[in-house]
Amino acid sequence: MTTNAARLRAGDPCAFVVFGAMGDLTRRKLLPALYNLQANGLLPREFAFVGVARRALDDAAYRDYAAAAAHELASRPAGAAPQADFTARVHYVKGDFEDPATYEAIAKTLAHAAHEHGTQGNALFYLATPPGEFSIIVRGLAGAGLTRQDAGWRRVVVEKPFGHDLESARALNRELTGVLAEGQIFRIDHYLGKETVQNLMVFRFANGMFEPIWNRRYVDHVQITVAEELGVEGRGAYYEQAGVVRDLVQNHMLQLLALVAMEPPSTLAPEAVRNEKVKVLEAIRSMEPEQVLRDAVRGQYGAGVVEGKKVPAYRDEPGVSPTSQTETFAALRLLVENWRWAGVPFYLRSGKRLARRDTQISIQLRRPPLLLFEEAGIAQIEPNRIDVLVQPEEAISISMKAKRPGPAIVLEQVKLDFSYARFGPLPPATGYERLLHDVMVGDPGLFHRADLVEASWRIVTPVLDLWSTLPARDFPSYDAGSWGPAASFELLARDGRRWVNPG
Repeated sequence: MTTNAARLRAGDPCAFVVFGAMGDLTRRKLLPALYNLQANGLLPREFAFVGVARRALDDAAYRDYAAAAAHELASRPAGAAPQADFTARVHYVKGDFEDPATYEAIAKTLAHAAHEHGTQGNALFYLATPPGEFSIIVRGLAGAGLTRQDAGWRRVVVEKPFGHDLESARALNRELTGVLAEGQIFRIDHYLGKETVQNLMVFRFANGMFEPIWNRRYVDHVQITVAEELGVEGRGAYYEQAGVVRDLVQNHMLQLLALVAMEPPSTLAPEAVRNEKVKVLEAIRSMEPEQVLRDAVRGQYGAGVVEGKKVPAYRDEPGVSPTSQTETFAALRLLVENWRWAGVPFYLRSGKRLARRDTQISIQLRRPPLLLFEEAGIAQIEPNRIDVLVQPEEAISISMKAKRPGPAIVLEQVKLDFSYARFGPLPPATGYERLLHDVMVGDPGLFHRADLVEASWRIVTPVLDLWSTLPARDFPSYDAGSWGPAASFELLARDGRRWVNPG
């Protein structure tokens, strides 16, 4: 568990309804996260789980499925008795999402859950389905009266990708808000459940040494890297429709940028925080075609070696076209045009089949003047840098200069660092525990609001539009196991900078 359970209350009584109950997300993330919440005393006692899928199963068969998933993947087993209690609260509804009878069956199951498990009429609907089914399910819920909050709250959790571009995101928002209030919609991004991401605001605003220098006067530039060593792992058909910009840049990476660049909110209330994040994204100008050609880089991995093993090129992956134009790497140079950040470039890069798995934010400060040290023969001084490591390690480090012991002035790069491991052994988590708990208590702070989603699509849609009309001539453009195409290094070299490669 990634939060301090002693300072949190258990979630509100509710029924947790999952559409796509037989999918990988439910098995690998949602069911284990719920077991972890129970082990930490954060799952309400008055709780029921309702799985909805097309496969022909009954309650008993699905209970076996849920128990097996938790046994295999939950990091905090609750013990035999609590697990048995959880499993007894699991129910299953078979049906097509297009069929009104499915929603009638769900309504009956919710009524049973309110009577047998004390859920008080509260229901959380989780759409763990392909995006094409979001609108179908929400219309089905509304048609059956399941979105009305007459006798308890009703909330809908929507997984990414939230739209395919700006136009489709706006259309989906209209569809959702046509039958739901904005306060009922929780657009989830599991990255925001990670401890280091949540710590960014505390790091900035609770430490007087950082906030005074967190601006264009002291910061030279900011880098955000989300690197994956894995390929598409059997998801070639999905990835052909997505690409790295839709899969990671539009959501995860722009959220990280917003947290780094936002102004201090007036309070920690969810809407105050979300207001400041939206302002950051609205301050990033949409790229004109010429700027896309200059400040956006795409790439696609070829064959290579990762961890000593040969791996195939993207175009040789199952489900991928042999002439695919889908990008598996992207790098962007963005400017936040407000008083705090004017003139400070934010460099974003993300890719598959890179040298290692790492998510890191690097804030590089301006170089100190050299004249003072020239007489000591020092030709260059590396600037100070603050690195926020999000995964796989969760840590924060500050790179600075110190004098090496001895009679001469010899500068050495040293690090002041903090790792969450120093709090003692922390059990692994899925990243969903905090977010699911927040939905159950009605806290939307770590979820996307409609205007934030549209602001992020406004930034990347011009890039996607140009790339779709201008085929890449150099794909594949980087070897698997490298740090991406040469053009991404040239993007920074043009500004006299270079990427900070994690590790």
